[in-house]
Amino acid sequence: MEGAYAIFVAMNNSNDSIKITLLALGCSKNLIDCENMSTELKKAGYNVINDVPESDIVVINTCGFIESAKKEAIDAILEVADFKVPNGNVKKIIVSGCLSQRYPEDILKELPEVDAVLGTAHYGDIVNVVAKLVTELDVETTEKINLTSGKGGFSHLVKDRELSTEAYAWLKIGEGCLHRCSFCAIPLIRGTFVSRPMEDIIEEAKIIAARGVKELVLAAQDTTNYGIELYKERRLAELLKKLSEIDGIELIRVMYGYMDGITPDLIDEMANNPKVAHYLDIPIQHGSDKILKSMYRRDNAELITSRLEMIRKAMPDCIIRTTVMVGFPGETEEDFKVMKENLKKWKFDRLGCFIFSPEEGTPAYDLPDQIDEETKQRRYDEIYELQKEISAEQSKKRLNTVTKVNICSVSDDGIFYIGRSYGESPEVDPVIYIASREEELKIGDFVEARIVDCSDEYDMTAVTI
Repeated sequence: MEGAYAIFVAMNNSNDSIKITLLALGCSKNLIDCENMSTELKKAGYNVINDVPESDIVVINTCGFIESAKKEAIDAILEVADFKVPNGNVKKIIVSGCLSQRYPEDILKELPEVDAVLGTAHYGDIVNVVAKLVTELDVETTEKINLTSGKGGFSHLVKDRELSTEAYAWLKIGEGCLHRCSFCAIPLIRGTFVSRPMEDIIEEAKIIAARGVKELVLAAQDTTNYGIELYKERRLAELLKKLSEIDGIELIRVMYGYMDGITPDLIDEMANNPKVAHYLDIPIQHGSDKILKSMYRRDNAELITSRLEMIRKAMPDCIIRTTVMVGFPGETEEDFKVMKENLKKWKFDRLGCFIFSPEEGTPAYDLPDQIDEETKQRRYDEIYELQKEISAEQSKKRLNTVTKVNICSVSDDGIFYIGRSYGESPEVDPVIYIASREEELKIGDFVEARIVDCSDEYDMTAVTI
């Protein structure tokens, strides 16, 4: 089965007769939730496989952030539905995650092939829901299941969850979002920001390290807000320090930060802690103060400039990724020009771009001065053309440098290993193709390699030393 979404594969499947496949769509937080559900299902004796056509039950963990994510989720549901009896072997379909949290009644009404929906607070109910559906496995579900009350939370997290890869582990440190950006539906879906207790995070990290996984990737809607409501102060720097004290952990990566949360103590910890990657993912969304204000963002161009200067002064080798949006209501050609000029000045190493889509329930949904689709697409294309030049320029600075690389997989042709250094985050960044001079390399190992080619638009080539 093909598609833009990831098929989650649980390791060490049982031999139980009920076969279940889980599909993880969207962000890393969804992957973590899928890993937790898979672990719970396996503990209950179910056989988790990676083959939709051969499954009895398919769980689709969805994203509902923007229009393209919703379309991807609906396409995935419809594709799985093609394998449902009598056309195929699939007997029950469960939809979980953000789309089901936001549109449970619509899903059950418009997609009759779906037998159950689980919201973002109900991942822990997966075993009970599956057990109920198993009692009706060979007949049409008599009553659709709708568990979507509440938002977010940590009750479903399993500290000994099975991981989808041996090379790294995502570690959720927060849920929901404290910000109220005018275009974003996340707070409507997952609620306000809640920090996970530090002792729970440390305990899970120790279990992960004991399995031999050496890289942790911290995830939350805003990692830099960690602790702000639980401990009444930001404590990401302290969390990084404590995680770095765990034996076996070699690299800790911070994702999804905000500029106003990049504080001096955080920068100091990152700069001086050898286990913390000199890497930051900081979505700025725009470069025009007028548009940032309309987006209800706390940042402005001056703050972004000053924080980037602070980061690069303390960590000259820091790789910084961002995300921007084009086509926000009221974005004039002048606003777009200002953003492009600022991006040239800020020189982000990596950049992702979204096209604005009006989301129901958000302040930007019915703002005046909506931008036509042709203009949105043109601006989107221009941003990526600009970023290609910036990324290529930034990448050349790493030519002939020596870096530690985490071995993640082997290329399809078997010639190269595929890995990531401190400067490449899983799933969103380029990779490094590694040629090993002598020994065979193991997935999850860190090896030193010299970058010998940066001529590709994004990916790099390195040789072990």
